[in-house]
Amino acid sequence: MLSPKKVKWRKKQKGKMRGCAVRGNIVTFGDYGIQSLEPAWVSSRQIEAARVAIARYIKKGAKMWVRVFPDKPITKKPAETRMGKGKGAPEGWVAVVHPGRVLFELTGMDREQAREALKRGAQKLPISTSFVEAEDK
Repeated sequence: MLSPKKVKWRKKQKGKMRGCAVRGNIVTFGDYGIQSLEPAWVSSRQIEAARVAIARYIKKGAKMWVRVFPDKPITKKPAETRMGKGKGAPEGWVAVVHPGRVLFELTGMDREQAREALKRGAQKLPISTSFVEAEDK
């Protein structure tokens, strides 16, 4: 699973997911990609499941880039615990994804194969996505 090697602060505030992606919203490295259509927290497990699904479909026929990284710690309090007594312990890591963010990119395969591979990866994610192509193609 993806997680940062070292962080400055163990716990983070929730924050807001308003607005669209300003950075990372165009296909830069590959020829095809999937772009988020709604805001969400995507966990490291979901990113890994999507990566494995795409990798299994493409085998060694193409190059893949994962454009999101889970760098936000999520905390949880134990079940049946009374309110108060501070914030819970860190439980996992999520990536904050805004609408328009490119999540995965592929190159080295034809359009229909790339569409199918990215569709399989998108099924593992908790958000709706769309298939996008690089601008120069």
